[in-house]
Amino acid sequence: MSTTPDVLGEPYLAEEIVLPDDEEGPVVATLVQRRAAAPTRRAVLHVHGFADYFFQTGYAEWWTERGYDFYALDLRKYGRSLRPHQTPNYVADLAEYAAELDAAWALVTGRDGHDHVVLTGHSTGGLTIALWADSRRPAGLAGMVLNSPWFDMQGSVLLRTLGTVVVDQVGRRAPMRALPRSVSGFYARSLHRDHEGEWDFDLAWKPIESFAVHAGWLRAVRRGHARLHAGLAVPCPVLVLSSGASTRPSAMDDDVHRHDIVLEVPQIRRWATAVGPHVTYVAVPDARHDVVLSLPAPRAAAYDAIERWHRAWVD
Repeated sequence: MSTTPDVLGEPYLAEEIVLPDDEEGPVVATLVQRRAAAPTRRAVLHVHGFADYFFQTGYAEWWTERGYDFYALDLRKYGRSLRPHQTPNYVADLAEYAAELDAAWALVTGRDGHDHVVLTGHSTGGLTIALWADSRRPAGLAGMVLNSPWFDMQGSVLLRTLGTVVVDQVGRRAPMRALPRSVSGFYARSLHRDHEGEWDFDLAWKPIESFAVHAGWLRAVRRGHARLHAGLAVPCPVLVLSSGASTRPSAMDDDVHRHDIVLEVPQIRRWATAVGPHVTYVAVPDARHDVVLSLPAPRAAAYDAIERWHRAWVD
């Protein structure tokens, strides 16, 4: 494998990880990297969420300024790794991601010589890496940061219970069935600089109205939730971050910018300690779903929380 300049421009580099074909054909993942100013044995490996990919350069630079080489993995069928013949973002089992996570970990630690690695993930990526770290327990895992991880289905207990039964049945029998849902587009609009935000990202890879959700994929997520709820034992110190509160906006107003409008904060708080024996939870007032893409004041508060945790438990 060889690196090439990334779509973000140098000093970001990208390399393609070729994975076994699936039922849709060839499959790849993409590892993006940015090196710290001086050689280091410390690194961060980051994984994005659903309908997302790595573009959060401020987050990468925060780590490189602290002497970490930064890596981000675009999972199969996401972002840089999405190919025309593929169903965007689809897998039938979250365990499928072990192939690219194993490969990325081998590159970061074995090839590049890092023996102190912080694993970080956002939203669905937070669930994915928690499950992977629990099953693999890799040597060199120094800490984990979960940014608004998706730990449970939204809605009432009754809705979650009945919905899970339906999703399990439909997901098994008709995995590619697109599930009906309404997406306002408020969240992506709150981020993108051509709308109400300040960030630049590719709307083909992170669309304003997201991607279709397929029954087989949602079944995979619910099975992942069940594993988490049974209790994981990730051995390293874990930081779980969320917004201070959630809301369901009906208009593009200030609430959109100061709440998690994607997930339910009480669920994140409830299940945070299911990740492992050493978990720190911090709610950041006025933060967005991706806390490092919040407005300036809560964004600074989120980085302060990561700094305190890092100094106390990881550094």
